[in-house]
Amino acid sequence: MRISIEKINKELGEEILIRCHEVDDEIHEIVNKLKTEDHIALGYQYDKVHRIKLSDIYYFEAVDGKVFLYCKDNVFEVKQKLYELEELYKNKNCFRASKSTILNIAKISSIFPSISGRYEAVLDNGERAVVSRQYVPVLKNMLGL
Repeated sequence: MRISIEKINKELGEEILIRCHEVDDEIHEIVNKLKTEDHIALGYQYDKVHRIKLSDIYYFEAVDGKVFLYCKDNVFEVKQKLYELEELYKNKNCFRASKSTILNIAKISSIFPSISGRYEAVLDNGERAVVSRQYVPVLKNMLGL
């Protein structure tokens, strides 16, 4: 794969163009990485504030009136409400999977049907998350199914 970079005038808008023979998993992975790399969430843990890249976040979850973000090895509290995070990251590979969960689609390794029209997503860290029946079409659309 050849990589080219072209410097342009400031008047022109920046863009990334991918030319490929086939849109495969590798291309999807590159696009997902580009979409999520520069977005930062603030996570609170033990009176410290951490800057966390969206590409490191597996999911957000609301529990007992608080919202948490989950990374591979850590859990952080966030100050935003779930609906605010949904709006903030909706075009950044994140989607509402249930009433209390927002998943980062880039961290899903597999999905399969569950009971009552729901799906179950297996994340890269081995955790499983339920995708509610009403959000299954969103997931399928994002995956191109």
